[in-house]
Parts: sequence; C-alpha cells; structure tokens
Amino acid sequence: MTKLTLGSHPFLLGFEELERLVERTAKSEGNGYPPYNIEQTSETGYRITLAVAGFSEDDLSITIEDQSLVIRGRQSDEGQDRIFLHRGIAARQFQRSFVLADGVEVDGARTENGLLHVDLKRSEPERIVQTIEIRKGKG
Repeated sequence: MTKLTLGSHPFLLGFEELERLVERTAKSEGNGYPPYNIEQTSETGYRITLAVAGFSEDDLSITIEDQSLVIRGRQSDEGQDRIFLHRGIAARQFQRSFVLADGVEVDGARTENGLLHVDLKRSEPERIVQTIEIRKGKG
C-alpha cells in the first residue's frame, strides 16, 4: 500500500512547501513554557498571547525568520548576589516559533499585566480570473 502524502496528491500541485512547513511545525520545540493562547480577533485578525510575567519589554524580542514568527525571552542576571530560601519563579530563557502563512503580517505587539500580545493580520489575496487560450496544432 502506497502512502499518499499531502504534496503528492494529484489535485494539489505546487504544495510541497506546505508539507515541509507542517513537518517543521511538528518537529518544533514541545515544552509548554511559556504558556500561550491563539485567538481570532476578526475575520482577518489573530492574536497570540504569551504569559511572560517577570519579563520586561527589554527582555523580549520578536522577529520574523523564514516565514516564522519567533518570540524570545531572556531575563537579565541582575541580583545574582541574592540568597533565595525558596525559588519557585523560573527565570529562564525561552523561544516560541509560529509558522506564518503567506499574507499574514505582524500588526503590533504590546505587554499588559504580565502578558505579551502579538496582533497579526491576514491580507486578502486579490481574486484574479485568467482565461487561457487553447491553440490548435501539434506540440
């Protein structure tokens, strides 16, 4: 029995890149830190919200790399001379990646009450109807 993959389906021509994106997403980091939500805010708008309590705006970076939205957090090592009797608040770095579809762009980002909100918008592609001429003859 032959395994039919997404990129090899006869009706999906040119979608090999989509299959690679799905594979890359499946292999991405699987830990749950920091927790996040993804919500649809409008017909063409989305919001990714990450719980980043303890991180300042300077500790966070947002970049777009190879069709991926990459959010990184690194806390400064201030106060290393402190002596903790109990340390339950993690001060660790993180990286979260989200694959973006063509036409999805970052609309803005802000922090509020320990949450990082990244707003995304999807532009609607122009609908084009094209007529193809059928020629007579060989070749």
